[in-house]
Amino acid sequence: MIKRFIERLKPLETATIFFYFLMTVTNIIFAGRIEQWLFLVPINILIIGTVYLIGVYDTKKNSRLSMFFRFLYPIGLIFFTFKEIYWMLKPIRPYDYDWLLIAIDNMIFGANPTRVLIKIANPVLTEILQIAYNSFYILPITLVLSLILQKRFKEANYASFSVVYGFYLSYIAYFALPAVGPRFTLHDFSLINSELPGLWATNFLREMVNTGESIPSGTLNPIAVVQRDVFPSGHTMMTLIVFYLAVKFKDKTRFVIIPLGMLLIFGTVYLRYHYAVDLLGGLFSMIFSILTGNKLYKYLNSIHNNKF
Repeated sequence: MIKRFIERLKPLETATIFFYFLMTVTNIIFAGRIEQWLFLVPINILIIGTVYLIGVYDTKKNSRLSMFFRFLYPIGLIFFTFKEIYWMLKPIRPYDYDWLLIAIDNMIFGANPTRVLIKIANPVLTEILQIAYNSFYILPITLVLSLILQKRFKEANYASFSVVYGFYLSYIAYFALPAVGPRFTLHDFSLINSELPGLWATNFLREMVNTGESIPSGTLNPIAVVQRDVFPSGHTMMTLIVFYLAVKFKDKTRFVIIPLGMLLIFGTVYLRYHYAVDLLGGLFSMIFSILTGNKLYKYLNSIHNNKF
């Protein structure tokens, strides 16, 4: 029965449905802790049903318009999922592990990298790195849209699956070691604009990040309500996945994606969002995601009725 269900869907839809099924079950199991579970469960069920219908309807289509839609709608789901994880994580994993991540950084580097990097801080560098950091979601979208515009639909299908699958794994991984990051533990969060100033766009872009992490300007006691999304570094993990895909498919966007992505990864520590060990966690998570994702994609594609 499960195989008959899967064979009507492409790997992207199958992975999305399974992930939201897992989220639904988790919400039900921890209903006594998660205040929003009664809202999240029906929403997840609605998402599962909608994704299934999209997959069945779209299963024989490989037009540009179809591919645009099939890649872009999961991006919207990823934003919602990020917030759902926020509502779930703290009730399920109430303790933070910043102390452990700080200890590992000190053990590896002999100091905390965010404090060391203060020595090279300047407004121009901060501005460049903040812009790069905020380009996080643009990188995978740029790659996949480039493949679609070139009518490289087979590659676009694999790339979109790899990106979405990677996001799902990174969200699950946050439950391992919840943490808030060095901007709260090793530095004074309220002083970051004065201690690490940019030029023109930094404060606005920084506020965009803060708002996305549930701590818009004026939030009282932001450390208590900020998203626990530090380890592993999703920015590092997903950027490395995009690197891999861009090089694998020899797409011309790699000449922009790779240098911009390298600045992004460096910026995760320089801008005090992550500990250095988070980047190592992101690297290992990327390797795991690519290895398992490749096998899963081949398996799901092998039983799909309309192979591509």
